[in-house]
Amino acid sequence: MFDLNKEDTIVALATPPGVGAISVIRLSGPKAIISADAIFSCGIQLEMAKSHTIHYGKIEENGETIDDVLISIFRSPNSYTGEDCVEISSHGSPLIVKTIISLLLRKGDIRTAEPGEFTKRAFLNNKMNLTQAEAVADVINSRTIVSLRGARSQLDGLLSSKVDQIRNNLIDISSYLELELDFAEENLELIKREVLIKKIEEIIKEINSLLDSYSFGKVIKEGLNVVIVGEPNVGKSSLLNYLLKESRAIVSSIPGTTRDTIKEEISINGLLFKIIDTAGLRTAGEEIEIEGVKRTKTAVKDADLILFVGDVLAGFSPLVEQELLELNPKAKIIRIINKIDLLSNIKIFSDFEISVKNGIGLNNLVKGLREKIVGESAYSEKDVIITNLRHYNCLERSKKFLEKAITTANEKFSGEFLASDLRVADLALAEIIGIITPDEILNNIFSKFCVGK
Repeated sequence: MFDLNKEDTIVALATPPGVGAISVIRLSGPKAIISADAIFSCGIQLEMAKSHTIHYGKIEENGETIDDVLISIFRSPNSYTGEDCVEISSHGSPLIVKTIISLLLRKGDIRTAEPGEFTKRAFLNNKMNLTQAEAVADVINSRTIVSLRGARSQLDGLLSSKVDQIRNNLIDISSYLELELDFAEENLELIKREVLIKKIEEIIKEINSLLDSYSFGKVIKEGLNVVIVGEPNVGKSSLLNYLLKESRAIVSSIPGTTRDTIKEEISINGLLFKIIDTAGLRTAGEEIEIEGVKRTKTAVKDADLILFVGDVLAGFSPLVEQELLELNPKAKIIRIINKIDLLSNIKIFSDFEISVKNGIGLNNLVKGLREKIVGESAYSEKDVIITNLRHYNCLERSKKFLEKAITTANEKFSGEFLASDLRVADLALAEIIGIITPDEILNNIFSKFCVGK
């Protein structure tokens, strides 16, 4: 298991770097309080201060005041990391922050923190499990209210509680088999194989429910790559400008105005849409147009959702539609017919009819985009959902060995083989919440955190 050097005391800036009203410098470890005390003057010794108290004073060096600060004390085990912690709130000057951290490094037996090391220590000191630790990063990186709610649910332990429940059910089954093995010579059968199979099938059903939630979970966590595509002059850039509520793309009646891809992010009904306006798919003549079409094709290949725009005069190009299907057969294509103000009788099949120029049908389009993506999903961001590929892979591995266990039981193999399958299935579930997790996985998870978290 990953080893934590409990002798180390670490320090890092916990707030974003740069100029601001306040910066917070965080320390954690056995010498956190004494290290802060060595540079702090407030009339009392911080070593004598109670936990969860705040003290006003000055950071000084050689009698010169560096800054007026507030110092918050959190004593082990009642802190974020489970160790003695100190948070120094200073004025938000990068120079002041750099000076204070340099002073701490010189005066105390202390080192700079690695990325995610504070949260790693919280995990290793049993202040949170691994899914909750991962949720900390998701909370920080949330860009919509829906993704924040999903991350918050995981941080509150919704997923880990569900995994614990599934594991407990699996352990109950396994305990009967393990006991049978202890009395193998007496040929005991403590649980009938048909009962055991039924219980395993119930566990697989629970796992399948979690696996099925991943497509929704991935959308609320990461958002959608959305490409606006179509022939020249059908209103692609006008649609982008409407969705962004600003004139982001140049709009002209001259075909081929957009030469490059334009990328922007917006939240629509709580979902993050990473929208790319493209040069369109067409036969390009000059070098710049050729490069623009090439970039369009690359964007289409990476898209989760394609807004295929046509107009009432030209309709949808069958050649463009065929190319979309060839470039990305997995993407969902939404057909949008524009310029409906030009004709009263429209016979072109589409998902949405709009006029960007006159604002017709645009509210229905915005409302309908989420429904087209999520559909009649049984999940919401407040449910137990899978948003992390690592969790998904662990559940898949557990399911695989549970299904193998059913085959083993049906073919009446020895209980040793059956027990082995169930043990491996349980290990995969335990890996989700960090009970058993290889060191390289832990290092990879926490290396993606910012330094002060």
